[in-house]
Amino acid sequence: MKPLMLAAALLAAALSPASQAADTAQTAAKTDSNTEAKSGAKSDAKTDTKAVTKGDAKPAGKGLPPQVQVVTSLGNFVIELNPERAPLTVAQFLKFVDQGYYSGTIFHRSIPNFVIQGGGYDGDYKLKGNPPNVVNESGNGLTNTRGTVGLARPSEPHDGDVQFYVNLNDNAALDPSAARWGYAVFGKVVQGMDVVDRIGNVATGARGPFKENAPLKNITIEKIERVPASERVPSS
Repeated sequence: MKPLMLAAALLAAALSPASQAADTAQTAAKTDSNTEAKSGAKSDAKTDTKAVTKGDAKPAGKGLPPQVQVVTSLGNFVIELNPERAPLTVAQFLKFVDQGYYSGTIFHRSIPNFVIQGGGYDGDYKLKGNPPNVVNESGNGLTNTRGTVGLARPSEPHDGDVQFYVNLNDNAALDPSAARWGYAVFGKVVQGMDVVDRIGNVATGARGPFKENAPLKNITIEKIERVPASERVPSS
């Protein structure tokens, strides 16, 4: 995947998988919230690249949206997914959850009052696998409010794959408009937002391909697993 990022002048934030070299070459002026682009170039590691379909977003129970628990080295949080509004994104996410893909990946970006981002790099800051892209579903009516979960992507609107972010604040600049594509929201945190905030306030600096905003100590995603219907977390 090509490096890329959305100019802060346009979105006031960027969430793109790109190499740091490309980030540096393409970075636009930053806003006061220090919202930087997300980076990611594909590695040669083998990954299931089969495209997903809407039917792959299996429900947790009759009429219930699926939930997953994200187990990290700083604590756990639960995400409720929205396959009705983002069927392709949820199907892809669950496919890689079920494969155990996220185990051993890290949160490689932590920006206070903006987002935490992870799911693509291992503990050595090497990209994991070569997952397929997902069609951008940002026009689904879900907005980037605090606690929502979205699919990170490069500047190309349909190049998101497995990296995800959690909004630490209301980030309307990431929503679509008549002039641009947005970032697709596909779920929300329903338990453990205190853990998400903790991850969003760790000490950061330069690590791997990133010149800043990378946690100085690895925050590892130990696993992401589906929550059984009998153990579902109530959601508002």
